[in-house]
This record gives sequence, structure tokens and C-alpha cells, in this order.
Amino acid sequence: MSHNPIRPWRNIDRRTSRQIHVGKVPVGGDAPISVQTMTNTDSSDVKATVAQVLACAEAGADIVRVSTPDESSTRALKEIVAESPVPIVADIHFHYKRAIEAAEAGAACLRINPGNIGDKARVREVIKAARDHGCSIRIGVNAGSLEKHLLEKYGEPCPEAMVESGMDHIRILQDNDFHEFKISVKASDVFLAAAAYQGIAEATDAPIHLGITEAGTLNAGTVKSSIGLGNLLWAGIGDTLRVSLSADPVEEVRVGFEILKSLGLRHRGVNIISCPSCARQGFDVIKTVETLEQRLEHIKTPMSLSIIGCVVNGPGEALMTDVGFTGGGAGAGMVYLSGKQSHKLSNEKMIEHIVEQVETKAAEIEAAAAVAEAAAE
Repeated sequence: MSHNPIRPWRNIDRRTSRQIHVGKVPVGGDAPISVQTMTNTDSSDVKATVAQVLACAEAGADIVRVSTPDESSTRALKEIVAESPVPIVADIHFHYKRAIEAAEAGAACLRINPGNIGDKARVREVIKAARDHGCSIRIGVNAGSLEKHLLEKYGEPCPEAMVESGMDHIRILQDNDFHEFKISVKASDVFLAAAAYQGIAEATDAPIHLGITEAGTLNAGTVKSSIGLGNLLWAGIGDTLRVSLSADPVEEVRVGFEILKSLGLRHRGVNIISCPSCARQGFDVIKTVETLEQRLEHIKTPMSLSIIGCVVNGPGEALMTDVGFTGGGAGAGMVYLSGKQSHKLSNEKMIEHIVEQVETKAAEIEAAAAVAEAAAE
């Protein structure tokens, strides 16, 4: 639950799910909602794939998935796992033997698509490999690859068919006394995905991996994912997520965190509150915010910064942020620290001074957190 006794209208009651682990990362239960992405390099190219994994981890990814379509990629996986700072999920389609090889190579989780992995005997072999090597499993149901008998039964991909597919494969895992699994029921259609996730959330207590599959480009996919995932997260559904974009995987991580930050479910880095700008602006708001976003990427401490072009909303927004700057005209504005007016500042010195103030505030927050943690021990 996202608990806010002062502003209860901000509270989100998360669905109760059991907890599993993807390597060292807990998923479900009371664990933070984790952010995932997937590499798009040739998985057999260890150097390129590791470089992308490291970039995604630096951006905040908790878990990274790597496609393993052939034997060369599962051989490379062992080196990738060894160099990765975050758990690696092996993405398996069609060839169940790749799942077994990935488990042997050290994957923390096996993502299998029940619709194309094969019969129950093959799934059982994958389960045995996962158990033997300490892997968890993600059951990945996708509207685009449902089993033939379900398409014949329902006539088309629909929420009921996706939930039935998921529950059929959950039973296979449970019948084999395997419970370290999570499930996704993805679709590119926002309505279909949302309805399927609502159905599976009611049918099982398994942790849920959220995603709108094949969401599109950076801009279009961000909007579609924000609507679909935001709706579900607001309803308390979801324990881990991936934003699927036709873009750099680092962008998927950034968008995932922004969705969680907007709902108060995860906090990482500087949350910039900025106006859209208008004729009242006392400085170039858009250019300033773009520059500050880049200059403050290194800050991991959760904190807030308001950059508002004029005094209509600027002072009010600054009251609720750690650092604020409000344009006041005549080439200068007002700096706010911890919600209080502090000092005037010329627009020319704004960027460097705000970066300095944010870095100072981040250090103060980290120091206070360290003291509190020490006192609690």
C-alpha cells in the first residue's frame, strides 16, 4: 500500500500476492515494484550485450532480460550473467532446450511462452532445470501467440482466453510442485491487456509482471504504456513491469520509473515539476528543463525540483519541492529551498546554481538517511 495519512486520496492498495525472487530481487508481496527492460543486441555478442546491460542498470533497471534464441546465445549467457550487476532473465521461445541451457548458464529467471514452448513433457523438463539451478519462471501469455485450441474455443484473442491459458500453465507448474513463478498476460491492445490482467489478478495470488506488448515508438509507446500500466498500477495490480518500446532499452527504464514516480510507487532521482511555458515566462523554461534533466541524471536520491516560468503558480509549487526556481521578470527569479524563499538569482547563473543546490540537497538527504538507519540498528 502507498500510505499517505495526510492525503488519503493518494493511497493505492496493492493487490496481495505471494513473493518470489528473481536472483536477489524480490518480486511480489511487500517488495517495491521492480523495473525491467530487455536488451536488443545480438545476445551472442557478449561485449555489446554486457555494455547495454550496464547502461540499463545505471539507469535504474532492477532486472534485465536477454533473448536466447540459439545455442550460441545460451553459451554467451554465462559470461553475460557473470558481468551483470542485476539479475538476468533468459527469454525463451519455441526451443525448450534453450531454457535448460539458460538455467545451466546461470539465468535468474526463465521467461517461457506457454503457447509456443511445446507439450507438457517439455514444460516439465524446463521446470526441472529451473528447480535444479535455482531459477524462477515467468509464464508469459501473449495475445498474439495463444494456443490453437483456445482460439478455436473463443474465436479470437480475448481476456477469457488469456486468463485460461495462464491458469492452465500455472497448474502445470503447481502439479510439479514448482511455485517460484510470476505471470504476465500481455497484449498490444490496451483494453485487452487491462481486462486480461484484471482477470488473472483475481484468479491467482502469483506475482504479476505488467506490460503492454509491442507498444510502439518512444512517444506513442510511452503514452500507450502509461495509460495501460498506469490504470492497472493505480488499481493495485502489478509487482514488476516492463515498458516495451521501439527505442533504446534505457528509455524503457526511464519511462517505467516515471510511471511509478507519478503514482508515488517508486522514487529515484530528481522529479522535475515544470510549467509548459507561456508568454508570462521570465526565462526559456523548455530549454532550461531539458538542460537540467541532462545535468541531473547522475542524482539517484529521490527529491523534487520545481522550475516555473512565472509567479502565477511558481511560489505555490515551490512550497512543495526540495529546490525551486520561479521566474520573476527583469532577468532574475527566486530560489526556494525546502519550500521557503531563499534568495534571488539571475537567469544567467540559473543552471549552474540549481545543479549545485540539488547536489547539496541530495547529499543532505543521504546523510540524514544514513543517520536514521544507524540509529535504527
